[in-house]
Amino acid sequence: MKLNILLCDTFPGLLPEYIESYSSLFCNLFDSIRPDMEYMIHTVQNGEIPEIIRTDELYLITGSRAGAYDDTPWVKNLLSFICKAHKKQAKLIGICFGHQAIAQALGGKVEKSDKGWGTGIRSSKIVMPKALTYFTKGEMSLHYNHHDQVITLPKEATLFATSSFCPIEGFVVGEHILTFQGHPEYTSEYNRYTIQNNAKDEPDDIKEKALKSIDTLKTTEKEVAHWIIDLIK
Repeated sequence: MKLNILLCDTFPGLLPEYIESYSSLFCNLFDSIRPDMEYMIHTVQNGEIPEIIRTDELYLITGSRAGAYDDTPWVKNLLSFICKAHKKQAKLIGICFGHQAIAQALGGKVEKSDKGWGTGIRSSKIVMPKALTYFTKGEMSLHYNHHDQVITLPKEATLFATSSFCPIEGFVVGEHILTFQGHPEYTSEYNRYTIQNNAKDEPDDIKEKALKSIDTLKTTEKEVAHWIIDLIK
């Protein structure tokens, strides 16, 4: 099984020393379930977009500090790729910025949320029967780090998870597109590091609440990974 990681940011200077690269977080997640997974990294910001789109491979669009609405060449190229992949019904996964980029490309709307910074661990309610196959307790809990949100779903999309902070936590399109506002690749150690070291301009009360959530809540990243892998079956 091959996973194409469309890397939309490398976060230079922002990763702790113990993390080899941002893409390694995804490799670690999927290796824990599929040790035979093959990876291909495409650095999208450098113009690396898959030229051949295969329906027997997975394409995962990562997080980024960019906005899905940015008027930059690499973002435009990414949105064009998403449309082409959707037309071929290739297996497409969006994580945080990737979730937003897929929505934007397919006719939805993304903007900066007036609710501020979403961080720490957050739980959302599952509202689609198929998603209950993976989230059997009716909830999905993930790490978060975002200011933008999908405000309007694409017409073809179906919502599968929602929360009061972020009404569109994830959606599917057909049997080939799956998106998450949260970060299944994050570890508690990494999210804690990000909050403590890379968020100096954020309110202290938000950071304190987020750190407490990391200490007390459990996440469902393995369930997310299983659903992603099942897309190719």
